[in-house]
Parts: sequence; C-alpha cells; structure tokens
Amino acid sequence: MRVIGIVAEFNPFHNGHENLISRAREIVNDPRAIVMPVISESFVQRGLPAVLPSDVRTKQALRCGADVVLGLPFTYSCAPSARFALGGIATLIATGVITDIAFGYDAGTPELLRSLAEQTDENSPEFKEHLKNSLSEGNSYPAARASAIKACVKDISSDLDEVLSSPNSILALEYLAALKKIDKQHRVNVIMIPRDQSLKSATSIRKAMACCAPAYSQAQLFEALKGTMPDKSLAAMLGCYSEGGFAFPDYAAYIRRALLHLAGAQGQVSGSAYMGDDLDGYLKNLVSDLRPGDLPSDNFDLEAFSKKADTKRFTKTRIFRALASFEAGQDNDLVKLNHPPYIRVLGFNREGRYCLKIIGKCTKLPVISNPSDALELCSSNADLKKVFELEIRASAIANDLYGRDMAYAWTARPVML
Repeated sequence: MRVIGIVAEFNPFHNGHENLISRAREIVNDPRAIVMPVISESFVQRGLPAVLPSDVRTKQALRCGADVVLGLPFTYSCAPSARFALGGIATLIATGVITDIAFGYDAGTPELLRSLAEQTDENSPEFKEHLKNSLSEGNSYPAARASAIKACVKDISSDLDEVLSSPNSILALEYLAALKKIDKQHRVNVIMIPRDQSLKSATSIRKAMACCAPAYSQAQLFEALKGTMPDKSLAAMLGCYSEGGFAFPDYAAYIRRALLHLAGAQGQVSGSAYMGDDLDGYLKNLVSDLRPGDLPSDNFDLEAFSKKADTKRFTKTRIFRALASFEAGQDNDLVKLNHPPYIRVLGFNREGRYCLKIIGKCTKLPVISNPSDALELCSSNADLKKVFELEIRASAIANDLYGRDMAYAWTARPVML
C-alpha cells in the first residue's frame, strides 16, 4: 500500500492542493494510493487563525482527494518554516506507514533543492557566523538566513535569489532538511512537484475573501472564488457557512484585542515565544503611539496594521506569531520541543479508516481522535499535556473568532466521509 504524506495548511483548500494530490498519485502510478495530509489545526504559519475552522478544511480535503487528515498542533503550525516543516514531517514519519512525501516548489529544480538542502547545515560554525554578521547589518531573519545559505553552498552556479525568496521553494528546502534529520535511512520516497503558476494562490484567495467582508454573502463569495477552488471545496465552505457552522474571522478585532492584552500585561513578557529581542517593548510602544484611524475596524486584511507595525527588524509574521503565542500562553521552553508527542486525527474516509487501523499497530505515539482521549494521557506524558493544552487554548481563541463556543474543541469529533 502506498501512503503519500503531505504537509499543508489548506487555508483554504484550492486548485493547487487538488493538483498536488492528483499529480502525486500519478507519479507513484497508483490511483488508489492513500493520501494523508497533516494540516494546521487552529493557527497557521503566518501567525493568525486559519480563515476556516479545521473541520471545514478537513471536509474540503476529504472531498477533493485526501483519505486521512491529521492535525499539526499550534506550537508547530504557528511557527517559522523550519519548525513548521519539522513538525509536519515528524508527524507523518511517526505514523509508521508513510511511503512517499509530496510537496510543491515554485523556483529552481528538484536537483538544485536537494543539493542546497544537502549542503546547508544551520548548526555549523560557518553558517552561524554568516547569519550573525547579516543580522548585525540590520537584515531581517529571513534575509539573513538566505544570505548565510548562499555564502555556505559550493559548486552551485544557479542564481539562488529566486529560490531563496520563493515561499514554496523555501518550504521545500525545509521539508528536505527535516527528512535529512528524521529519515536518516532514506526509506521515504520524495516527490517534488512544480507549482502551476496559472493557479490562484491561497494568499490571493484570502484577499478575495476579505473583499467580501463584513457581510460575506454566499452569492458574493461564490462570484469572488469560483474557479479558484475545486467545486467540492467551495461547496463545503459555503454549505457549512450557510448553515451557521462558523463565521469568517475578524482579524482586525483579534489584533486590537491582542495588542490591548499585551499593553496591559504587568512586567516583561519576553519569556513568551518569539517575543524576544525587545519585541514586547516595541509592541507596547506601538500601542501607546496609536491614534484614531491607525487600526480601523474595517481593516479585514490587516494591511493597515502591517504598514504600521512591520519593520526591517520585526517582520509582520514574527509579530503575528509572537502575539498568538502570548495570547495562547506559549513560552520559550515549549518551542524547544522538536517532535510532536501525539498524532491527532481530524478526519478520514472509508479507505482512510483502514489506514488508521494500520497506523494504530505501527506507530509508537498515542493516536488522539477525540479530545477526551488526551485527558488520561496527560497525567503520564508531560510533553503531551503541554502541547495538547496549548492547542486547546489556541482553539478557544480561534473558535471565538469563528462565532463558536470557546469550548467547542472539547466536543470536536473527526470528520467522517
């Protein structure tokens, strides 16, 4: 049985995701291959709650080719690309059934990406020195990291600027780096698929959705999104929305509330994850300098906030992740935990149910389908307790934005198709 793993956000599930699934099955020459994505649960990599709840995104994926959908906990999903990739790859490998891992790239070639990943050692003294020097010159961390990679690689004549500035190619490098750490015996086959540039990206789709705020009428959403997502994906979203299953998140309200909580915090909060380098002081000063109109309530795509807060030293994603960690209660110690301590099942179909039975026999990690499953495990597994409770707190924040009960996560069950 071929089982193809994918690390994703599906924020939301669009045509590019459907293409990745179908192309992966074509490449392994098995139309019945099981496809198992691990997706962000409550928050996504850019540091904000997902535009749709995890159960809606799971339903989209299952209707469009996936067989089993696993959850990536907050501490790995709301994180820089290296941690996001490591958490996702570690989860897939830990199932014990993965034969292939598929991901896309938008610049370079598979050979170039493999060579870059093989030559890049971020723990080497040379890399750390180049990174330190670039940061001291005032470059942002992503820019400094790209500069350090370019300085350390050898015998590569290609222009690396495009590769190291392309989000999907950067993630591809991180997936390869994670596999190098975890799959040391190269048991998993790697499938790299070039992104179809004619397909709309998740970013452009979210912008189109923001233009429909605050009414979000079904007709308006349909007109804005038709052709950008598979029909079944769009139908799953609109169907759940029309039934009152969720509300689209008001990111402007969330950011204003998070900033107020931070401004009112007593003492230093630098112990909160990603809040170091005096970011907490910067944000508190930003709040004290706000004037009427700086953060308008109709700033649904957060462009106004980004222009106000984004600096060369602190990128907006770093700020969003720090605020999310502060709100959810994630400290610096938790981000030192490299491997997820459990496998969370978000949904499955008939073929996926059979695969889950095999996972139950192969994995060494506890498999959590219902939140109650975790309660008895928390008393004997300290890491599981920390990661799971953090996810519950993050889910409470997200569910409040979705117009759901804050305790909704405790009643959530896997989606079954």
